[in-house]
Amino acid sequence: MSPGFFYGIEVVLNGLMTGVMYSLVALGFVLIFKASGIFNYAQGVMALFAALTLVGFQDGQIPFSHLINAVFGTKIHHFGWHLPAILAVLFALGVMILFAWLVEKLILKHLVNQEPIILFMATIGLAYFMEGFGDLMWGADIKTLDVGMPQGGNLWIEESTAFLGGEDFYGFYLDNLDIWASVVALVLVVSLVLLSQYTKIGRALRAVADDHQAALSVGISLRVIWVIVWSVAGFVALVAGIMWGSKSGVQFSLSLIALKALPVLMLGGFTSIPGAIIGGLIIGVGEKLFEFLLGAPFLGGATENWFAYMLALVFLVFRPQGLFGEKIIERV
Repeated sequence: MSPGFFYGIEVVLNGLMTGVMYSLVALGFVLIFKASGIFNYAQGVMALFAALTLVGFQDGQIPFSHLINAVFGTKIHHFGWHLPAILAVLFALGVMILFAWLVEKLILKHLVNQEPIILFMATIGLAYFMEGFGDLMWGADIKTLDVGMPQGGNLWIEESTAFLGGEDFYGFYLDNLDIWASVVALVLVVSLVLLSQYTKIGRALRAVADDHQAALSVGISLRVIWVIVWSVAGFVALVAGIMWGSKSGVQFSLSLIALKALPVLMLGGFTSIPGAIIGGLIIGVGEKLFEFLLGAPFLGGATENWFAYMLALVFLVFRPQGLFGEKIIERV
């Protein structure tokens, strides 16, 4: 077979890897929407804030050091020690759980049974607050995140597949970080599906999503459920922040990855955990193949910036609930 055929397979494989990265962000949206009916606009900023906090703990950075130096004229920045990656991840997870508790305590408990648009607007305000708070707490400079995961091309895969396409083919180039992200996403999806379908907490989450008052009437604590689901979403945001931060650095544009998660949700459905993964894979493969086959040769490239949204628009026209979403029927 020609080298072009194998380059096409390489494009598909890299598209699958990229789609998994999109799916990691989309999972956080699905979790919160599935459990509370809230479209959490702040999910991308949560990934950014989690990654900033992780880097801050790893490097021993003093929180609010820029503010302290500006007010008191000091020049302090670091404690002088570095935390191991695993400890920094655990501390960052603790911060995200604390964040979940504060969100419930200060915001959500006051919005029980409010219209979805009000809850959505609350998450918009939360997103801007978190972005500014993260800037104030950790600084706006670009940070390097390293938790020990291998990066760069996988030499074993490259060398093992170099013979496939003859002299003009050098083997499949797959990034080690993307491979790790695929494994992590698989574990997360299986765990979350099991949690949602086969545990008492999962049934309580679905009950709260269906009807707040009915859930309260059978003894389900709405406040506890919201803390749990926002904590899990914070954990997913931390994982997504680690993967994307390791790949492209921890910077404030990291919060924009939420925009790429929107087409994923439209394809997979806002209430389906497996749908978030399938939708991400479709978007990842679709945009890479479109760029490879049509974008670069005929359209001048850069089609990856808009292809996902055009595909999502087609899905909205013909299947608004997505591939795996629940069809909503309302009597009028």
